[in-house]
Amino acid sequence: MRLNYILSDLGIGLKRNLSMTIAVVVTIWVSLSLFGSALLAREQVDLMKGNWYDKIQISVFMCTKDSGGRGCAGAEVTQEQKNRIRQVIESNPDTAPDGVFGESKKEAFESFKKLYKDSPIVSTVTEDQMQESFRVKLKDPQRYQNLVSAVSGLPGVDTVQDLRQYLDPLFKALNGLQVGALVAAGLLLVAALMQISNTIRLAAYARRREIGIMRLVGASNFYIQLPFLLEAVLAALIGAVLACGTLWVFVYVVVMQRAEETFRVWQWVGAAETFRATLIMVVVGLILAVVPTFLTTRKYLKV
Repeated sequence: MRLNYILSDLGIGLKRNLSMTIAVVVTIWVSLSLFGSALLAREQVDLMKGNWYDKIQISVFMCTKDSGGRGCAGAEVTQEQKNRIRQVIESNPDTAPDGVFGESKKEAFESFKKLYKDSPIVSTVTEDQMQESFRVKLKDPQRYQNLVSAVSGLPGVDTVQDLRQYLDPLFKALNGLQVGALVAAGLLLVAALMQISNTIRLAAYARRREIGIMRLVGASNFYIQLPFLLEAVLAALIGAVLACGTLWVFVYVVVMQRAEETFRVWQWVGAAETFRATLIMVVVGLILAVVPTFLTTRKYLKV
């Protein structure tokens, strides 16, 4: 009998506030969709960082007679200088075991010809113009500055290159977009919170006499609040389901069908990351429904 009353009261409440309920559903749908997209953006940036930073090598280019580096002095690197450079690199605590690879002029020229095989520039470059180099793999790609500082300026060293100087601006831009998406999602979640509060407040005010009578006859607070709670939870769940569906469609169409096929060099978010994001979205949606309902209806429980 009590269940029938609660369900009947829920149906009456939804009919009375149909337009407000639809507005709550749409707001939660949009806000959770953006929130889930921000969560996936964070996962994507982390995957890209892990994929690229683990492959980063420091390249130490040695002097030729035409080099202008501060360690060159217009002369070709000597064997003694190369031995000293290798010794400094191998003794650095950040260098990975067996992580030093030398590239001769001949090897560099062969790589150059493969890279620019269809370009006329190949015919204008000779093997003698190539630079010998050491390619260094680090134990931790994040700790690259110590090694760069140790070898920069050594006699025989022309330049030291690290891909982080090119990748960091990209990841900073991606992190900025991620923060912007989270801020926008947060504002929309606040808007959804306020809209749910207003909807419940209007519903409770319209039924204040019924609430007062139920309170006088001994109904518990939770029993009185339950129809309002179910109304908010139902709206939140519908919005969360729509948001989760939107996120899955986006990942399937944009990421799995297009991005993965076009940019195979990067690792992309998939089903596991999307599933985690949707779980968080549902939990956040339920919190948006439960918390404001209890806070809003509490003042109407006093006779």
